[in-house]
Amino acid sequence: MGKGKELETELFHIGLLFLGLGGCLWAVYFFLLRDFLPQMPCLFDRLLGIYCPGCGGTRALTALVHGRLLQSLWYHPLIPYTAVIGGGFMVTQGLDRLGITDGKGWKYHNWYVYGALILVAGNFLVKNALRLVWGIVM
Repeated sequence: MGKGKELETELFHIGLLFLGLGGCLWAVYFFLLRDFLPQMPCLFDRLLGIYCPGCGGTRALTALVHGRLLQSLWYHPLIPYTAVIGGGFMVTQGLDRLGITDGKGWKYHNWYVYGALILVAGNFLVKNALRLVWGIVM
């Protein structure tokens, strides 16, 4: 097994772990805790008066799950980006492991991470510029 194949295997296993843990945490919250836990305020907003780099992520995920892609992109572009890149990686690697494709699973590239960092930084800068310069609150 080559070095690249080992990396894709590790990332695939980590992805499965995150999907499983995320599903379990969501189920516990949704079925047991959502009526009891208060919604936490954003400390960036409260203390500094600016949006944090993750602001809008929950709204973006909710919009994406409900099929509102453009709204999800507006709230936080990292969420649909992660769904496409991470989902594509997991699906194609899964199909490869099931023998449905002949080694055609997506490979890991550093630009996936660079793209995510650019989206987070861009979202942070644009949303705070809109808020601080033009007074537009999201």
